[in-house]
Amino acid sequence: MRPALVIPSYWAGDTRGAHAPAAYDHTTSLNAPTAELDRCLSSLEQVRGVPRIIVLVVCPLSATADVSLRVDRIVGAHPSLKVTVVTHAEAGRIIDRVGQLVPHAPGEGVSLRGYGAIRNMGLAVACILGHDAVVFLDDDEVVLGPDFMEKALFGLNQETRQRLPIIAKSGYFYDRDGSPLANTERAGITMRWWTKRIEFNRWMKRALAGTRISRSNHVCGGCLALSARAYMRVAFDPFITRGEDLDYLFNLRLLGYEMWFDNQWAVWHLPPRPTETAGRFSQDVHRWYYERAKLAYAARLKEYNQVTPASLMPYPGPWLTPQLDDRVRKTALVRALLTREHRAYWAVWRRGRAAAERYARENCHRYLQFQSFWPSIMNGLWADAELAAMLERRS
Repeated sequence: MRPALVIPSYWAGDTRGAHAPAAYDHTTSLNAPTAELDRCLSSLEQVRGVPRIIVLVVCPLSATADVSLRVDRIVGAHPSLKVTVVTHAEAGRIIDRVGQLVPHAPGEGVSLRGYGAIRNMGLAVACILGHDAVVFLDDDEVVLGPDFMEKALFGLNQETRQRLPIIAKSGYFYDRDGSPLANTERAGITMRWWTKRIEFNRWMKRALAGTRISRSNHVCGGCLALSARAYMRVAFDPFITRGEDLDYLFNLRLLGYEMWFDNQWAVWHLPPRPTETAGRFSQDVHRWYYERAKLAYAARLKEYNQVTPASLMPYPGPWLTPQLDDRVRKTALVRALLTREHRAYWAVWRRGRAAAERYARENCHRYLQFQSFWPSIMNGLWADAELAAMLERRS
């Protein structure tokens, strides 16, 4: 195989050292003394057979020039790595080409804006450069040893004993405490109805104790390997507000494929200290209502396989059932009473569920429309000489 490593890197521009509020889980300030990307690339210098690395620079459009200079300095400090940097300048050319290939495709499905569209941009770049496998890594992670790529590609494009193809697989991450499980000790009343930790841990313990490769109900977007057989056929969902990695598992199943779990492939996740905010909660509410509506819509169409909550137990099935309504109401109310963001959570309690249901109702069909164009996009971009030459100049 000829794989590529894809690393989305999120930047906030000039915030004088502070992490600016953003739609993404974490962003690096242009003026921050250290950057997660630098630490991530340092860890990759030890990896045997490290392939081309594609860094997707996600930042405000107005900050592109300054952020590009900072990223170029970081990349230049690691001369042993072959890194292709993709900024808004390169992405714009690719977006234009996609528009030529499928002028009637809905939305902005390949972009440097929005979690799903950013992932699709990584797939598009890998496709243009002729890579037949993509390994996703997040910039706030570090790899654990020289055999990272060997583990990443283990089993990919092979078959299980039941002759099922392994074209997509996920590893997992260790947290700062060295645990692969979610911490269940920190969940107070504000998290009581909004935590997935208990059901997630139940699934993870079973997966870690089983055979090396098993059918997965979980996807770690920063430890994810896709063969061309997967990524040329199945796109990430650009219309989901977050959780695009787990959503990719659902998309695979809708189209008759599987995500597999490799219990010997892991990374170390070292994000900035997370904070629960009303904005992130609102994104999650929209995500789960949209997810539930999308799968229900697909279930009415004969050309797609059904993906049911029962098939996703113990996790994430409960989040796709009517339980979700009660979880949203109770969490929004208790956080409106007990956190500092009273008004924001109160607004979610009063209007947020209706807004999320409206978004889900109006958009539940759009991914499947976009997905119908995806093979044409990928086939049109494969080894595109003009775009490949442009990207090689950024290597």
